Amino acid sequence: MARHFRRNEGNGEPRGWSPQGARGGGAPQGKRGPPPSSDWLWGWHPVTAALANPARGAPRRLVASEERARELAARFPALAAAEIAEPAEIARLLPTGAAHQGVALKAAPIEPLPLAELASPAAGVLIMLDQVTDPQNVGAVFRSAAAFGARGVILQDRHAPPFTGALAKAAAGALDAAPHARVVNLARALDELDGLGWRAVGLAGDAPETLDAVLDGRPTVLVLGSEGEGLRRLVSEHCDALARIPMPGGFESLNVAAAAAVALYEAVRPRF
Repeated sequence: MARHFRRNEGNGEPRGWSPQGARGGGAPQGKRGPPPSSDWLWGWHPVTAALANPARGAPRRLVASEERARELAARFPALAAAEIAEPAEIARLLPTGAAHQGVALKAAPIEPLPLAELASPAAGVLIMLDQVTDPQNVGAVFRSAAAFGARGVILQDRHAPPFTGALAKAAAGALDAAPHARVVNLARALDELDGLGWRAVGLAGDAPETLDAVLDGRPTVLVLGSEGEGLRRLVSEHCDALARIPMPGGFESLNVAAAAAVALYEAVRPRF
């Protein structure tokens, strides 16, 4: 998992977070099956959340072990029967190392909402990701967004991983619980959100103020930067405030998914 660093070298300044194979045992020799596909969802929570989401429509393909097929039939009685396959057969459909838990699904993708629809009326908290590309980090951010009741997640069109595979597994069903919007330009999106009544707070390890001091209970967009680079200059310039997560323990490394969870907790807790 990517790590994000920013060091404050020995000057006494406050410290904070800144985002800085083929399988054996397949088809007989000379009769290779098709290569594993990248458009599957796998794992019990991602698959059942997708099946429960009416916006997904009917499954395009659903493969399960015999035991999991019985569980699916009991949970979704109107669902067409899953294809029964041994766990090793399911694994051969998926990328190497996929922990499928006996079930895999090809489903229609989740459609993003228009930004204005996601953000209206202005209330609560939104998460915006600035070129965060690690699928497990993005999935974990969705999981935290759903857990803390965020209004949704805003990503870029061209700098975000697909909502399948490892990302969906890391989200543990949250892709179908937390809505999202995709935008071409984050700076312009922040301008639009400002007009809708939102205040943008960017996370930066060298910010002079801590997050708890900057948050004021107004509708807030938490803006988190990419792995390695942090917030891009133009995006940070369109934030109303920059803030750091204090780290009194002195360990100056926190990945973007962990930072999002901490920031969401701070943003949603009651303020008096």
